Amino acid sequence: MGIAERKEREKTERRQAILAAAQQLFNEQGFEKVSMRNIAEAIEYSPATIYLYFKDKNELLFALQNQAFGQLAQAFESVFSIQHPAERLRAVGHKYLEFAFEHPELFELMFIMTGPMEAVEARGEAAPWASGRAAFDRVVQVMQQGMDAGVFRCPNSESAALMVWSQVHGLAALFLRKRLMIFPDDRRHALMDEAMNLFTQVLKHGL
Repeated sequence: MGIAERKEREKTERRQAILAAAQQLFNEQGFEKVSMRNIAEAIEYSPATIYLYFKDKNELLFALQNQAFGQLAQAFESVFSIQHPAERLRAVGHKYLEFAFEHPELFELMFIMTGPMEAVEARGEAAPWASGRAAFDRVVQVMQQGMDAGVFRCPNSESAALMVWSQVHGLAALFLRKRLMIFPDDRRHALMDEAMNLFTQVLKHGL
């Protein structure tokens, strides 16, 4: 391995170490309480070193958000082995809820916090949020496959996917923010399943 390759590998490893330390601290203390200096101290780097890789906290949050959306997109991949489009769509919904419930801190980073999106806006690129789009495109693909098979009656796969995403996101947010406490504890998950089934029926019968 040449000197340039070794330096690049070390740079990548250092960046990942920063992100891993940041994620652990965020999980333990919350996003708002952790500073760049805290992260530097956790891995025994100087704050100046952290800023060589991330210009501010929002940039670091954006990098973590990208990783999280990559995990979600990967979780969606397993649904494409399901043959029936309606079952495939339900599986997407369940994967989304499963991810949100298992990783509530990532759900907040991905969909609630403004910091990562401020970093997106600061970049000023034409299509700056590739990781978010990649996850969403998995849902578009599921909707298009269902439309091509004649199972879903929708005018446009992208707008239909946005409607599906919004529906499932709403269920996840209601649950994580404890707004489903209007229902008995033993009914909440069943009700969310019923809501997704009803929504699938709407898509099958046309908008």
